[in-house]
Amino acid sequence: MTELITTLITIGFVLACVLTACMYLVLAERKVSAWMQDRLGPNRVGPYGLIQPVADALKILLKEGVIPSHVDKALFLLAPAISMFTTLLAFAVVPFGPVEESFTWLRFLIAPDVNIGLVFIFAVGSLAVYGVILGGWASNNKYSALGSLRASAQVISYEIPLGMSVLGVILLSRTVDLNEILNQQAKQGIFGWNIWCQPLAALIFYVSSLAESNRLPFDLSECEQELVGGYHTEYGGFRLVLFFLGEYTHLVTISFLTAILFFGGWHFPLIATPESAYTGAWLVKLLVLLAKVLFSVLLIMLIRWTIPRFRFDQLMELTWKVFFPLALANMVAVMTVLQFGINRWALLPISVALFVLFGVFTVTAKRLELARRRRASLAMH
Repeated sequence: MTELITTLITIGFVLACVLTACMYLVLAERKVSAWMQDRLGPNRVGPYGLIQPVADALKILLKEGVIPSHVDKALFLLAPAISMFTTLLAFAVVPFGPVEESFTWLRFLIAPDVNIGLVFIFAVGSLAVYGVILGGWASNNKYSALGSLRASAQVISYEIPLGMSVLGVILLSRTVDLNEILNQQAKQGIFGWNIWCQPLAALIFYVSSLAESNRLPFDLSECEQELVGGYHTEYGGFRLVLFFLGEYTHLVTISFLTAILFFGGWHFPLIATPESAYTGAWLVKLLVLLAKVLFSVLLIMLIRWTIPRFRFDQLMELTWKVFFPLALANMVAVMTVLQFGINRWALLPISVALFVLFGVFTVTAKRLELARRRRASLAMH
């Protein structure tokens, strides 16, 4: 009975924190975009606009929920719920603090007995695309349908390098339990973080995760210049907000996974280590992890307002012609190092060499292709 109560309290705590975080991430993104575009941003409701998310939430709750007459009503209502539910469910196996220092009434992991955390996240996360596809299909709108088709191609394509990028970490850690991966890095110190021997995998994972969540510059399924709003063109009010909540929850999950898989999670030299036993050590570890997550979130926001949107053919080329072979090469490199007992630090120069060599090869191939097209064009004239 105590276990059930602890689980329910933890679920309620996580839901409250994630939903509140999503509300204020919207405000943060508006502030970041205003700063980058030399504007003020929201500053009217409360000091520095800090109560703006509360005003927005009240406005949305009071807004009339309009369902167009031409939509498939059942699927139209189901789609945003699927998007929100799958992203929240994936967070169930993500440790959001030092699990070993959890309290009797609250723990830093909703499902501690699931030792296949990464597999569970990929399995559940892959279902989120159904919400987008159903939303576009049920809307009975050509813009929405095109957006959902783009989303299905994009998410399915980027799932491959996304999954392959973490295979190196799994092979090095010999586990798919996120808490165990975190603890192994913490025991080895700052130079035991996976980012040092898997920088290429971290880059592929991070960028592929952005594509999975339909964030700019990968928002081809909803770009307003081409598709009005894409798969959620017909949505408004609370149902539209569920799609955005799903996106921002996915953003938070991406940031937690990046911190845990590659940057040591709650570990930080001197102040947050497995040996830290001073009063409030658990709080410091929690704050360290949240600081890493916040940095990742801010980086994602800066990327959104810095890099222009890709064309769809460029989007597909990036995953199939760049990320897929790089992720495969990285995985082979990890397997080779482990098979022959080579020091794992050898993976750092290997990752850098793969990145540089593939970049040179890609640029050269592109220049040759452009030169061939010019010659063909001149021959025609």
